[in-house]
Amino acid sequence: MTDEKFLCAYEKFRNTVYSVIFSYVRNADDASELSQDTFIKLYTYEGGFDSDDHMKAWLIRVAVNGCNDHFRKRRHVSDSPIPEDLPSGEEHELDEIIAEVMKLPEKYRIPIHLFYYEEYSVSEISDILGISESTVKTRLRRGREKLKKALRKEDWL
Repeated sequence: MTDEKFLCAYEKFRNTVYSVIFSYVRNADDASELSQDTFIKLYTYEGGFDSDDHMKAWLIRVAVNGCNDHFRKRRHVSDSPIPEDLPSGEEHELDEIIAEVMKLPEKYRIPIHLFYYEEYSVSEISDILGISESTVKTRLRRGREKLKKALRKEDWL
């Protein structure tokens, strides 16, 4: 991969990669380090990509695998606060819905993030996470139920 293509891909996908990783590790320092590792793998990757969507899916898969390796090595979950400057495709303030999504267990948080924020289809999420489409649908449904419950609870306060 040429330096120019790499820099273009980095600018285009860095926020997506960081957001996916942060939703796994919930720690800004670890997310930054794992993002760098993901892009190093892209830079040294000798294969090709059919499209930008193919590259994006590859990067997310590499990022998810990196997170899994991170937890296998360190066996911890950070309780650090959600940073105010969490990157996304659009600039906006961190609202209560995003905060509640970040509180969900990983098995619901990741599919919801990929579906709503990265706009992947159920079948694409299934491929990325290596689980069946019915499992993705179930996790999306249960994650939405948990979000509704949590948001209703906050309305009572």
